[in-house]
Amino acid sequence: MKERKQYNLAKHPSQKMGVYQKVTTGDANWNHLNFEARLMSKGEVWNGNTGENEYAIILLSGNYSVTTDKGNWETINGRKNVFAGIAHTLYLPRHTSFSITAQSEILDIAAGWCLASADFPAKFKRPEEAAIEIRGGDNATRQINSLVEPGFGCSKIVAVEVYTPSGNWSSFPAHKHDERKVDTNGAVLEASLEEFYFYKIDKEQGYAIQQVYTADGTLNELMQVKTNDIVLVPKGYHPVAAAHGYNCYYLNFLAGSDQSLANTPDPDHEWIFNSWKGIDPRIPMVTAAMNNQ
Repeated sequence: MKERKQYNLAKHPSQKMGVYQKVTTGDANWNHLNFEARLMSKGEVWNGNTGENEYAIILLSGNYSVTTDKGNWETINGRKNVFAGIAHTLYLPRHTSFSITAQSEILDIAAGWCLASADFPAKFKRPEEAAIEIRGGDNATRQINSLVEPGFGCSKIVAVEVYTPSGNWSSFPAHKHDERKVDTNGAVLEASLEEFYFYKIDKEQGYAIQQVYTADGTLNELMQVKTNDIVLVPKGYHPVAAAHGYNCYYLNFLAGSDQSLANTPDPDHEWIFNSWKGIDPRIPMVTAAMNNQ
């Protein structure tokens, strides 16, 4: 076995208001993906320009209006928190000026961005437009909401939000997406992707456990993560377990070789896919109808 290296993959929030979580390509020592989360008070404005990047801006809670040189939109049914509905998603292509104004007392939003290789239309995706997928089974059942899915109409970025009930496993059996593989027809079997896991837990003291590991053992990190923590996944397999008593939410951003989620499961645990007997009745945990309550 190769010598294990030390990594620092988990990052805690830095402050309570403003940009409270941020990781750039320079911070992560990788090539594609950037992230930030910010809390804004009512009337506060975030002015920006995407430059050479494409942005996916995800509404975590609250409401906002946005004006851009590609169109104007507003949310009127933003969720109270991530456990009370589905996200609004704003996709902005490169070379877009934007101004986001908080319309609620507190606005919580996250943004992922990466260099874009082509121009695509701006898009505002409402909660009812996000496809819900129930994945896994038994105590590995979880809910995935597609926000910027493969085929969305963008260069590289992908975004999904995942709900894991108390005590359940998620991203399991574990998979990896760290080397590009194609079949004889050129179809992508595994993409090479960088990934963020950004967490919210439904109680302040709650937590989840995330592991990031490689088959050769050179990377094997086990982390306790709490609300507003972020985990970097530069390579390897990366399962999650929600602590008993605490529902877990995470927002995934990915970017890399392809606008794809193609991956390879850990062969040691692949048999589990055929072992489940049923679906956890707590799933789905959220629906778009909850946004209006």
